[in-house]
Amino acid sequence: MSSTPYRLAPDSPALPQVLAVMQEAFASMEGRIDPPSSLHRLTLADLVSQAETKEIWCIGAPPQACVILTASDDAIYIGKLAVAVSRRGTGLGRRLVDLAAERARALGLSALELQVRVELVENHVAFARMGFATTERTAHPGYDRATSLTMRRPVSPRI
Repeated sequence: MSSTPYRLAPDSPALPQVLAVMQEAFASMEGRIDPPSSLHRLTLADLVSQAETKEIWCIGAPPQACVILTASDDAIYIGKLAVAVSRRGTGLGRRLVDLAAERARALGLSALELQVRVELVENHVAFARMGFATTERTAHPGYDRATSLTMRRPVSPRI
């Protein structure tokens, strides 16, 4: 399988497979995080819309890993990073994070940003290994405790 990422268009026939990879990857969070993941509300129509306004990138055919990238004023936000359970530990997630850094450089942005749930300590460790540091603790509406960590990583300019 090629590890070369490719971007999906809004009419891509791979979008249903992307949704399936996300659902499979996020299923392990069920019962571990509170509140439940917003992935429960994500539909194919939402992905089509996001492919129009954001960037959906995949690795593999059919997709084995995917991510939604959103540019802001100074960063690329990494959302819904997902790797098929059978492909975990093979570097696909890291490859998509590296792609996000490439996209940030191309857009003249200085950082990558993501959010991870407080309960998912293994994800904190994985992202820290990739150079991310916690910058903020936030709470979902209606919660009086932190439910998510915001993590950022600077992006070095091209040399």
